[in-house]
Amino acid sequence: MPQAAGEQPIDVKRDRLVIVASSLGTVFEWYDFFLYGILAALIGRLFFPIDNPTAATLASLATFGAGFGVRPLGAMLFGHYGDRIGRKYTFLVTITLMGGATALIGLLPTYATAGLWAPALLVGLRLLQGLALGGEYGGAAIYVGEHAPKGRRGEYTSWIQISVAGGFLLCLVVVLGTRSVMSPEQFDAWGWRIPFLLSLVMLAISVYIRMQLSESPVFKEMKEAGKTAKNPIVEAFSDRSNIGNVLVALFGVAAGLTVIYYTSQFGTLYFLTGTAGVSETETLIYLAVAAIFAAPFYVLFGMLSDRIGRKKLLLIGYGLSILLIFPLFHLMANGANPALARATAANPVTLELPACEFRIFARKQTEECAKALGFLTKRGVAYGREQADSVALVVGDQRVEGFDEAAFAAALKAAGYPEKADPAEKQRWKIIFAVFAIITLSAMTYGQVAAILVELFPARVRYTSMSVPYHIGTGYFGGFLPFIQQLIVVRTGDPFAGLWYTVAVVAMAFVVSLIWLPETKDRDITA
Repeated sequence: MPQAAGEQPIDVKRDRLVIVASSLGTVFEWYDFFLYGILAALIGRLFFPIDNPTAATLASLATFGAGFGVRPLGAMLFGHYGDRIGRKYTFLVTITLMGGATALIGLLPTYATAGLWAPALLVGLRLLQGLALGGEYGGAAIYVGEHAPKGRRGEYTSWIQISVAGGFLLCLVVVLGTRSVMSPEQFDAWGWRIPFLLSLVMLAISVYIRMQLSESPVFKEMKEAGKTAKNPIVEAFSDRSNIGNVLVALFGVAAGLTVIYYTSQFGTLYFLTGTAGVSETETLIYLAVAAIFAAPFYVLFGMLSDRIGRKKLLLIGYGLSILLIFPLFHLMANGANPALARATAANPVTLELPACEFRIFARKQTEECAKALGFLTKRGVAYGREQADSVALVVGDQRVEGFDEAAFAAALKAAGYPEKADPAEKQRWKIIFAVFAIITLSAMTYGQVAAILVELFPARVRYTSMSVPYHIGTGYFGGFLPFIQQLIVVRTGDPFAGLWYTVAVVAMAFVVSLIWLPETKDRDITA
């Protein structure tokens, strides 16, 4: 009698290969995807014909989000094949597509060389990346989950989650290493291509290791018994109870944990470089150090979920994130740029302006009021807005009539607003601790998610059922997070206001999970 996958025996050699192969491939895939996010500001300058730096960055972030936007389509496409022909071969295809698209980005001509073809080709490759990533995560998570011994699915699948952090960390190391061996001008001119082209080496390693794998035991048993789904998409979404679980996975699991994760990575990156005035290289070092310290918590929380339950740990992580996200970002800001915090408290800024619109994708802002908004946002200055007939900047007891960049900068400098963070004043431990704490909150919610999703759905449509809501949640709630947060900052004048997006989505996820998410840790996943 075949042994149920939910009761798989521990085979150290097999289990090590399963975890390493699945996790390493996921590291490389997320390396590919995060690389664009880390270099978004530079890519915005190279590929988008926009003179305003704020608008260029927003356009680049929107393209970053577009890659996430097609992930649900990839989930449906590769979910279909994963449930029909098997887990192993499907995620071999996804990683090949992902690595190839990433390498091609490193070969693209810039706007200066190819004109509008440059952003068009960039968007096309981002869409291919998103399509591939839509099939990767589900395949890796299911493959590991269906091999895991009873009572250890949280522990085993948490290595998939730590590999997401590993991809981000590897990306940081490669970017920082490349920057360190050349001048900033060389990196901006051609050195940025090197991290993209290195994905070919990672692709070769990952494909080789994954070729050593056998098919998942659960899928093999289903195939031998003739029980595999004939049309996984129809079967997954025609069952009312399964649709209910899909909605819970989307709004209660994927959406919440994703915005916490992306806030811990890209939210901190853009906040430190844009608002706090810390250099990009220094910011990446802080993120790398904090990620190294926090990474083991993904596995620790995965193990903990095997003991106390998935749902309880998820809700605790959501609750703490809601309570702590604002204090942690304020601590980060205070540690990174104390002078900015002092100036904001002592000499608040008010921008008087008539009704106008900051056109986020305009090549160049033409109205005075829009130029003033862009200038203050770029400087990371918090400001209030008052309706008036003409533009004026009020800083403490100073007043500057009309928009004049030099006059605005002089008024801010006189009021104590620094153009950049002062290295002598930085309290680096505050920055690292704040980033570490935010990543740890992410680990608390992310560590057990693969186990939750594997256990939530029936085996015959598991690939499709878990991949679609996961990638809708991560693709739309998470993928557009950097863009939405930055847009909120531009609209409100408050550098911290973008965090309300994170809080709102996590609060929604908390309520949905509290009411409708079942406890899954003891479920039989062979059914």
